[in-house]
Amino acid sequence: MTLIAASVVTKGGKALVTRPFVTQMTKARLEGLLDAFPKLVGSDKTQRQHTFVETDSVRYVYQPLDNIYIVLVTTKASNILEDLETLRLFSRVIPEYCKSNEESEILNNAFELIFAFDEIVALGYRESVTLAQIRTFTEMDSHEERVANQIKIAQERAAKSLMDDKAKELKKKRDDALKKGIKSSMSSANAISSSNANQMVSVTSDFANLGLDTTASKLAPTKAPARPAGGGKALKLGAKDTSDDQFMRQLQNEGQNVVTDMQTKTRSKETAQDVVVEPVVNRKPVHLRCIERLSATVSRDGGLEACEIIGTVTLNISDPQFQTVSIQMKNEDKSGAQLQVHPNLDRKTWQTSSMLQLKSAQKPFPVNVDVGVLKWRIQLPDEEALPLSINCWPNESPDGVTVNIEYTLQIEDMQLNKVAIAIPLPPATSPTVSECEGSYEYVKSRSVILWTIDVIDSSNKNGTLEFSTPNGHADHFFPVNVKFYSENLFCKLSIVAAQKHESSEKIEFSEETRLIAEKYEVV
Repeated sequence: MTLIAASVVTKGGKALVTRPFVTQMTKARLEGLLDAFPKLVGSDKTQRQHTFVETDSVRYVYQPLDNIYIVLVTTKASNILEDLETLRLFSRVIPEYCKSNEESEILNNAFELIFAFDEIVALGYRESVTLAQIRTFTEMDSHEERVANQIKIAQERAAKSLMDDKAKELKKKRDDALKKGIKSSMSSANAISSSNANQMVSVTSDFANLGLDTTASKLAPTKAPARPAGGGKALKLGAKDTSDDQFMRQLQNEGQNVVTDMQTKTRSKETAQDVVVEPVVNRKPVHLRCIERLSATVSRDGGLEACEIIGTVTLNISDPQFQTVSIQMKNEDKSGAQLQVHPNLDRKTWQTSSMLQLKSAQKPFPVNVDVGVLKWRIQLPDEEALPLSINCWPNESPDGVTVNIEYTLQIEDMQLNKVAIAIPLPPATSPTVSECEGSYEYVKSRSVILWTIDVIDSSNKNGTLEFSTPNGHADHFFPVNVKFYSENLFCKLSIVAAQKHESSEKIEFSEETRLIAEKYEVV
């Protein structure tokens, strides 16, 4: 046996996850070996530039990752080159199952790591596997199973649709029968049959099922009420509590994974949720909002197909004494924005002094209503003018597709927040991520990998995500959708002051500015 055990150890010497691969090694012996490892690494200064350290009986092959070590305990007769190759595979497994190298994250995913370790080494010897195969083996993912489940879901929907059609058909027949006078004969037949005591109990239980508080003493035998139209069990095929739920429960009892329409919508919202977070603003009686909305379509081969930015300034007044307020703006725009003021505002005053002022104080602003006072439109000439550029590059090979996607902040004085980049994937496949700046999530229900970066600014204006899939082609990874927001406007407009209409007396105001990427696609 060459490889004795694999372990994830903190810099302080605490073993987080340990997997022995030989039965001859006792727990006490293995704990002693791991306890000695940090002391050997710290004392042997000649080994600090190497990835192994030896004792009289064993060899430690290790690799530091932030605050942890990945350690392989091997015999001294093992091939060091093979051990280093095995160590590299172990080091790639850790970020595959853990979002970070923190102690809590590794402990939460301890069992997944142990299962992955078992796929790499069997009985002390390295298995010939890749990272993608390890992911497939541990997930027990089956394309045939997914196809079978999709077929069953389609059959369930077809059965539900057929059931709804039958219910509508029966309802129509019932309505036609009621129009022909069958209702009166049914009522008289129910009145005659209600004289039987057993029938009385049945009627009482039926009323109880309908949620009515009644007793047998309240029902006179000669005045038994007729059953409500559609109250019979034979006419409840369309009821939500009967056939639909019974059919779904029967499928669940047979072991089928039934996905309802509500669950599907909920999953879709998880990946399509808006990344824009409303800011917390201490609103004054005069509150202004400067909002820009970006809509862009970029070609995957480079070039801007369409792009426009629509901006608005809205005013909200909560105190009637400020209904004739004037807003002093500062216009430093050089992007060619087409500015338009509200028709009730003085256009000449705006053109000469950049002030938003009412034409007449007799037509004041409404109270507690958002009023648009200024709007603009910007058309960007090329892709380089966008705040953020996305370069997605799929490379096809016989083993699958390797995708490299990179973002670049092109306007360095802007800060982009809550950036979310959604890359579609081929059907019935899962990605293997080898490099990621930020964080990612594989949304299996929608076959999408969601790459998120909290903040993009001049300190991290470039970032890369690299992943591979075992199948697919280049068209499967488009369109790429991007969401973000920024507190920096594209149009260089700012609010200087608010003042009364008849005088230059200043008024306190609050403001919020935001650039929102509503639609940004790389197609």
